[in-house]
Amino acid sequence: MVEPTIVFKHVSYLWNDEVAASMKDDEVALLIYRSNLLGADLRLTNYGGGNTSCKTFAKDPLTGNETEVMWVKGSGGDIGTLKKSGLAALYVDRLRNLKKVYRGIEHEDEMVELFNHCIFDLASKAPSIDTPLHGFLPFKHIDHLHPDAAIAIAAAKDGKKITKELFSGTIGWVEWQRPGFDLGLKLKQCLDENPGIRGIMLGSHGLFTWGNTAYECYLNTLDVVEKCASYIEDHLKKNKSIFGGKKLEALPKEKRLIQAAQLAPVLRGFCSSQTNMIGHFTDNENVLEFINSNDLDRLAPLGTSCPDHFLRTKISPLVLNLEPGEKLNDVKSVKEKLAPLFDAYREMYADYYNTCKHSNSPAMRDANPVVILYPGVGMFTFAKDKQTARVASEFYINAINVMKGAESISSYTSLPRQEAFNIEYWLLEEAKLQRMPTPKALTGKIALVTGSAGGIGKAIAKKLAEEGACIILNDINDERLSTTTKKFQELFGKDSTVSVMLDVTSQLSISEALKMAAITFGGIDIVVNNAGISISKPIEEHNTEDWDKLYDILVKGQFLVSQSSIDMMRKQGLGGDIINIVSKNSIVAGANNAAYGSAKAAQAHLSRLMAAELGGDKIRVNIVNPDAVISDSNIWANGWAEGRAKAYGIKVEELPDFYAKRTLLHETILPEDIANACFAFVSGLLNKSTGNILNVDGGVAMAFVR
Repeated sequence: MVEPTIVFKHVSYLWNDEVAASMKDDEVALLIYRSNLLGADLRLTNYGGGNTSCKTFAKDPLTGNETEVMWVKGSGGDIGTLKKSGLAALYVDRLRNLKKVYRGIEHEDEMVELFNHCIFDLASKAPSIDTPLHGFLPFKHIDHLHPDAAIAIAAAKDGKKITKELFSGTIGWVEWQRPGFDLGLKLKQCLDENPGIRGIMLGSHGLFTWGNTAYECYLNTLDVVEKCASYIEDHLKKNKSIFGGKKLEALPKEKRLIQAAQLAPVLRGFCSSQTNMIGHFTDNENVLEFINSNDLDRLAPLGTSCPDHFLRTKISPLVLNLEPGEKLNDVKSVKEKLAPLFDAYREMYADYYNTCKHSNSPAMRDANPVVILYPGVGMFTFAKDKQTARVASEFYINAINVMKGAESISSYTSLPRQEAFNIEYWLLEEAKLQRMPTPKALTGKIALVTGSAGGIGKAIAKKLAEEGACIILNDINDERLSTTTKKFQELFGKDSTVSVMLDVTSQLSISEALKMAAITFGGIDIVVNNAGISISKPIEEHNTEDWDKLYDILVKGQFLVSQSSIDMMRKQGLGGDIINIVSKNSIVAGANNAAYGSAKAAQAHLSRLMAAELGGDKIRVNIVNPDAVISDSNIWANGWAEGRAKAYGIKVEELPDFYAKRTLLHETILPEDIANACFAFVSGLLNKSTGNILNVDGGVAMAFVR
């Protein structure tokens, strides 16, 4: 084994001797530690990509004898976040004995079910298709990673020759082959024919490295990747014309974001012709260098090489025919210009499917692009949820890095179309997709709930997030917004929640919030106008300041937020939902309530007018009328509780019991009850309902609509 250096430039050395020493008698713990370190450096592997293993001895629960066990990352995991529960544990001898029943490469998929007969720990994760790639090699610790630098060599036209020269024959080479049992045999054959090698390069795919201890394996992996990266860097320094040189200049950062925000809802509409998609946008330097280059038109159609990249980015990206600074205000003209591109892409994808399909291939999947490149501006990716869209973006950036490296040392080669199809429509891959959990009711939806950092708004946003929606949290109170955002990201992950300060009376503030929605998620589907205040006074005590404040926030705010949101929904062409949180007071007249009650009535009628106008756009507008929501509600600020208690001739502390007892059901109304009503409207069960009022008040007869 070559002794590597610990001084690295292109990868991160993260090993901590003290931490590792605490695990010295636990090879599995060291495997997890090593895996997490490798996964923490995206230059070594991407999210969900690659796998790691170790072989150790354990007592066989059936015989009591010591037996060799392989622990390897299980199906669907990520080495950066790997825990013991994510490992598969198999008897090594049983796995290797499967060679006796192997019937050849045309039957290798049947071997996956046989892995289950080799499981040592019945509580461990299901084995992945890469299991035999680790099992047939004799080394105690093995890494299989997808570093950009290594794949750049693996995907280069002269990759085999470069690998041999760069590593003086100490790294083997196995030509491209789909992962599986047969590839495991090929790795063992390569080792047998090249004893003493320290790793194997997989053509167009990735890298295998190993060691007899976790630390030795870790160092070996870093050193091989470092050599690959240094080799590419040396060639890039000599190459003054990366990607054929610059074809056009990128717009300045702020203008790129404006263009992206204007275009994202339009692109989302095209990409969601079959299923609602969530978007992601990036304009990092690597992306801009590629999309602004002379070689974009040559390289983009080739697609990616590594199967992990390809599975997430599709056969190839769609390159837009828009100028960087093109005016996007005329949405109809923009759509007319882009529609032929999407039609051509879908036709290309259908032709790819029909040309490459087998008699037992799964049905053709969504033919829309995942990756969309806008020269001069940036890259959009669209997928079923935010995490998948973001990861697709990261994988295509990996692919860009691979193309850049391969082009600098030789020329880039992608997977042949048939091989790509065999990966994408692999029956084992299809089976994995079929095992995925059923999407939640609001998966693929994007929601803006105004005033969502507390009270009713927070409860509504939480319910929508629980049901799968991406959430734009907002408030005018920065401290409250920060606290709520932290809590939401703990509950639902950082991908599905973004926050922004929002004043519903300010058109500029609203525009910024919707710009964030477009940049972060691609658009908007659900708007809940919840932000509000309450002032309760006798009419003679009201002043114009009270009046203007109530009407600005409640009526003008609802109007402005709805107006801007409608514009975005129309760009998408996917319909949408607007729910206005009004009040029982919009219907029921009571004392000390002139300004608030009349503003609520204006909100209600504005809702009806919007419903009447927006039906042709499939935008539904409905009303939820709460009453007496006391828990965690800001409505009790500004003297409202005192005003209502005075109107009813009771004490403030008597209000909760008073409100409950006056209802037909004798129930206290909670923020969660309002949230459930909102979900009822947007869940998909009421898609043919608009212009409705749903009272959530425990039953107040005076508030009955009919």
